[in-house]
Order: sequence, then C-alpha cells, then structure tokens
Amino acid sequence: MFKKKWFLLLVSFLGIATIVVGIFAFNVYKSLENTAANMHTPLDRDNSERRNSEVDFNKQDPLSFLILGVDERPGDKGRSDSMIVLTVNPNKKSMQMVSIPRDTRTQIIGKGFDDKINHAYAFGGPEMSIATVENFLDIPIDYFVQVNMESFKDIVDAVGGVTVNNQLAFSHGGHDFPLGEIQLDGDSALTYSRMRKLDSDFGRQERHREVILGVIEKGASISSVTKFDDILDVLGNNVRTNLTFEEMVDIQANYKNARHNLTQHQIIGSGTMIDDIYYLLVTEEDRLNISNLLKEHLELDSGVAKN
Repeated sequence: MFKKKWFLLLVSFLGIATIVVGIFAFNVYKSLENTAANMHTPLDRDNSERRNSEVDFNKQDPLSFLILGVDERPGDKGRSDSMIVLTVNPNKKSMQMVSIPRDTRTQIIGKGFDDKINHAYAFGGPEMSIATVENFLDIPIDYFVQVNMESFKDIVDAVGGVTVNNQLAFSHGGHDFPLGEIQLDGDSALTYSRMRKLDSDFGRQERHREVILGVIEKGASISSVTKFDDILDVLGNNVRTNLTFEEMVDIQANYKNARHNLTQHQIIGSGTMIDDIYYLLVTEEDRLNISNLLKEHLELDSGVAKN
C-alpha cells in the first residue's frame, strides 16, 4: 500500500511539473512571437539582385546581415552610427564580421552621388543603407537588424551586463576603463562603445563589436532565461528587423553552431578632406579583398566586384 501511494504521488508530481514546464514554455514562445511581431519591419525592396535564388534555411545556405546602430534624436531621422556586416556559414560553422567606418566615401545608391556611407540611412532608411552596402561590397544583404543606440544600455542591462577585453586604458564620461577583462553595465557599455577621441573611429568600431558580441553571448546563456521578460521588452521597443518570427526559429535551429567561431575584420583607408569635409577613402584593392573574402564565406562566385 505504501509503495502504491508513493508511486501515485510521484506520478502526480511529474504530471504537475510537466504541465508547469509546458505552460512556461508556451508563455515564452508566445512572448517571443509577440516581440518578433513588434520588431518586424518589412523592407520596401525585392530580394537582392546579387542572389540567383532565395536563401533556403533547411539547406543551410549561408546568409548575411547588416547591423545598423542608429542614433535617433527628436526631430531627426538619425544616421547609422555603426554599420556591421555579418555573414553566417553553417557548413563551415563560422561567422565573419566586418565593420564599415561611418566616414567611408562611396556612392549612395538611390541618390547618384558619393558621400559618407552612414548618410545613406538619413537619406533613405534601412533600404538605402542596404543597397549602398551591397554596392560597396558587391554581396547580397539578406536581412537587417537596426538597434537604437540610445537604448543599447537598456539591452546590456537586460542581459545582466557584458564582459569585454579592453585594449586601451581610458577614462570617459565619468567611467574608468582599465586594461584587460572588465565588466560593463548598460551605462558604462554605452560610454565605452562610443569613445573615439583617444584613438580613432577604428577603435570605436572594435569596442562596438565587443559589446555586441558580449550581448549575443550573454543573451544565449541559460542564466538569461529568467530575465527573458525584460530582454524581450527592450528588444521589442528598440530593435527593428525584416526577419519574421518563423525565420528566427529556422535560423536558431539551423545556424546556431556558427556563432562559436567568429572572425572579425576591419575595412581600412586613408582620411582626407574634400570640400572641408572629412572622408575615409578605401582603395580598390582593399575593397576587393574584403568583398571576395565575404563572397567566399557566402559561397558565392568571387571575381571583380562591381563599383
């Protein structure tokens, strides 16, 4: 009799636990679905002409993203303060990350003149930014992710802070940043990623990448699951993307292992003044080197890039 009661108690406990887990999982799923709906921003453009066919997630076709860190101010559409191209190849289980300096001089697609590449966003939003980056690097951009930089501190706080490996000791905005591995909360992470007066815009882009990678790693950790409500609330209000919820689920299922092997690249150039405005001029050789590197990673035909 005792064994029978113990068995029934155990079965009842497991049944209740299963129901609780099921309800929790359903709530998480619905919350993710609702957040993705808030973030979803369809593009006013067709698929890239630089692709012969649509990306097939089930076949694990390599794909690309343009990450835009945008400074939005009242009464001003803003400019893309940070532009990062991320390519993901699940077959090689790797990612390539390329930062494009915001002062890079190139043709603004849709305007017909050369200007700083980050002005493309001010002229035509993510559509013009994508078209301009595609032309500059001669690769397709499949998806964009736009982050409001003013809210970036909230995103960092939502995941419980990030860890970075600081290569330049400095003090800025009321914060001290010693050399080596340091912990950053949202406010210090925003200050850390924006500083450029003591080194250069290249240093700032490196700090941008570090913080973004810290958010990705922290957000993917189990410890952040308990904070999913805060994380989803911040993402839903401050991130925009043309990814649908279904596409996010497919990417998670088929591409997740690629995030463990990341190589970072920096576009280099020479600064010059044109009509009293500072620009970064990238040589054709350097542009082609980055273009062909990304083409190879995307498993596209390399060759002479368009200009």
